[in-house]
Amino acid sequence: MDGVEVIKDKKSFFWSGRYHEDMNSRDTLVTDLNVLADFDPKLPDSYLDSEFVMLGNLQPKVQMNVIKQLKTPKLIVMDTMNFWMESAMPELEKLLKKIDVLLINDAEARQLSGQYSLVKASKTILGMGPKFLIVKKGEHGALLFHADKVFFAPALPLEEVFDPTGAGDTFAGGFIGHLARTKDISFENMKTAIIVGSAMASFCVEKFGPSRLKEISKEDIDKRLQQFRELVNFDIEIR
Repeated sequence: MDGVEVIKDKKSFFWSGRYHEDMNSRDTLVTDLNVLADFDPKLPDSYLDSEFVMLGNLQPKVQMNVIKQLKTPKLIVMDTMNFWMESAMPELEKLLKKIDVLLINDAEARQLSGQYSLVKASKTILGMGPKFLIVKKGEHGALLFHADKVFFAPALPLEEVFDPTGAGDTFAGGFIGHLARTKDISFENMKTAIIVGSAMASFCVEKFGPSRLKEISKEDIDKRLQQFRELVNFDIEIR
């Protein structure tokens, strides 16, 4: 928690939105940057040699500021959204040249690339700088693109989704957490990391906010990962 900064008498960031009936798409109603509008992060010494870095969804100039302070990161993953594509595109384009993995949803991929086909969109976006692109598709899973390679990870079918807010952040945490733990940034290991991220996100949506994540154990996570293995494992015989 060394890097947490508290600014007295300032309001926290605020977002509100309306989810559609399928809970897979949403409309942003209010985005108030509040304390983040003037955020100028100063990394503590203990952060400067971080190997695995996750740039949360903030202004591109703030994300760039963090990159400039790092010594020799092994992998930089970045999240962004349509808000920055509309309000800070020049800064975002510069930032894309500095990162390794871009993490966005399908609507954002189409907006950023100007392409409807996600395959075409991936080629355009990878041409902008990132080595890897992850496209989140909510209840329809996620796609991983790298050069001419593509991997699709399904989402775990859930009978009820209570609150999808934060599922994308939870996915990102599970993804980079696995990479940081294994110290392996190969395409093959990223495939596993996406499954781990998907498993964590499947817990997040089961209750409001982060409450479900505070309840789960390592055993719960292992069981959920096994469910994913069973979901995609099959034998095929062609006669």
